[in-house]
Amino acid sequence: MKMEVKDKLGRGLRDLRISVTDKCNFRCRYCMPAEVFGPGYAFLPKGELLSFEEIIRLVRITVPMGVGKIRLTGGEPLLRRGIADLIAMISAIEGVEDIAMTTNGVLLAHHSEELALAGLNRVTVSLDALDPVIFGKMNGTGAKVERVVSGIMTAKTFGLPVKVNAVIQRGVNEGEILPLARWAKNAGVDLRFIEYMDVGETNGWDMSQVVTGAEIMEILSTEFQLSPRAAAYRGEVAVNWQHDNSTEEIGLIQSVSAPFCSDCQRMRLSADGKLFTCLFAAEGHDIRSILRSDQPQETITRAIRDIWTSREDRYSELRGKVAMKKAEMSYLGG
Repeated sequence: MKMEVKDKLGRGLRDLRISVTDKCNFRCRYCMPAEVFGPGYAFLPKGELLSFEEIIRLVRITVPMGVGKIRLTGGEPLLRRGIADLIAMISAIEGVEDIAMTTNGVLLAHHSEELALAGLNRVTVSLDALDPVIFGKMNGTGAKVERVVSGIMTAKTFGLPVKVNAVIQRGVNEGEILPLARWAKNAGVDLRFIEYMDVGETNGWDMSQVVTGAEIMEILSTEFQLSPRAAAYRGEVAVNWQHDNSTEEIGLIQSVSAPFCSDCQRMRLSADGKLFTCLFAAEGHDIRSILRSDQPQETITRAIRDIWTSREDRYSELRGKVAMKKAEMSYLGG
């Protein structure tokens, strides 16, 4: 039985996003710019990462509080050895309704079958451009777009529904909006455009670089007939539109121009065991030390409950009115 908890603004806890590693094989400028995350960058030592058993313990505690959706993130989650085993362990927990993963897709073709067999319900792939030159510049490593597309198609072959996320940055890839929309419709995948956000402290974010959801819709309307779809549940961050002549959808995640803090029901777990109650938070709450102690289950449950019930985050609604440092997205998961 679920006994849901509410934060100070009346928001429940529905989604738990679990970062399984802070490492990534891309160096996207909006997330892990190469000049900061270079060859000598010190990632988390293995001993500081939560074990699968510790992650499972936390999932078991949060499900009765209302969590039904689990998303595995990073870094790049497919770099974590044995990730399919973790998915199988999560899928065995009663009350977990949905298990998803966000990946850059480069390793997806190799792992799709084992992920599907383990119980993964769906996958979200980050793909910011189809043009090979633009894509190579954006991922910072010269990775080939063909590998990502191959991963998407392989995932579909093994029955994994795929969504594609594209971060749009002015002066970089706004010319890819229509090509991505055409490709996604033909490929049978849903597409979500994300406004370039001020996550972390290293990406040099500036408001002038944001292509707003309204601008994106204006560009899309020159070629596509789209009808709005009502939100499927409270806390669905994307505003979704469906093609009039197909079932595929296009979504807009507008954290900058149309903040959705009032409906946010997400908690994030960093790879080293800190709970974050906001994507833009500076500090997390250390839960690893409690998980690794001999504290009784009731103590851990109470600690997590207190973290959520004390929550009053609404950074995107206050953007420009408050000054605060923010944790890097590659650390706490997107």
